[in-house]
Amino acid sequence: MLLLSALAYTAWVLEVVLSTGLDPVQAYLSELAAEDQPLGGLFRATDLVAGLAVLAAAVLALAAFHAPARARAAARGWAVAGWAGLALFGAATAADSRLPLSCAPTSDEMCAARETAGLVPATHTAHAVTSSLAVLGALGGLTALTVAARRHGWWPPVRRYGPWLLGAELVATGWSLGAIAAFEAGHGTWALGAGQRLQVLLVALWLALLAAALHSGATPAAVARARRSEERDPV
Repeated sequence: MLLLSALAYTAWVLEVVLSTGLDPVQAYLSELAAEDQPLGGLFRATDLVAGLAVLAAAVLALAAFHAPARARAAARGWAVAGWAGLALFGAATAADSRLPLSCAPTSDEMCAARETAGLVPATHTAHAVTSSLAVLGALGGLTALTVAARRHGWWPPVRRYGPWLLGAELVATGWSLGAIAAFEAGHGTWALGAGQRLQVLLVALWLALLAAALHSGATPAAVARARRSEERDPV
């Protein structure tokens, strides 16, 4: 589920080979799925798949997860918070796909003018809310699961590379937020599209990293078994 989500969440790379009419450096990523875009249906579908897949993975993890018997309560707390964050990310991304923009404000001056005047459908505001929740969920999930891996020796790939991806994600998120504020204030886009695409790519890479970590078998229960074995048979 995590790998499927990572793949679907990077479907926007198809704009390299498909003619979307949008500038990937300047345009909102969400504009690919706008109702007036020729390929909007495709990108709405891939966002829906990405959201539902990561939501399913997070719900399954929350249902199956248990900290080692002797682990501190904090261990379980960080992990549960992380999976809950990913569940929020998945649910918000799925909702995002059902609340598309009606037009592309960065490439359509009339759309931008209508948006400024409040003459666009309410889905524009709803889309902004679900997008914000998706970002909060992703950052929360990345942070909490990385902390859990670092503190308790779980998921070696996440323990090793998670902090770097998290740091880069925070930088990309700051870039995107600053660019959005500049655009809404009429000061240009500040390469808004590039910032958002980097932001989404890093989340997809982190999901793939988490999937690889889970596949490696270095789960909390496996770590606990290894530690018990070492205690019984010290070298």
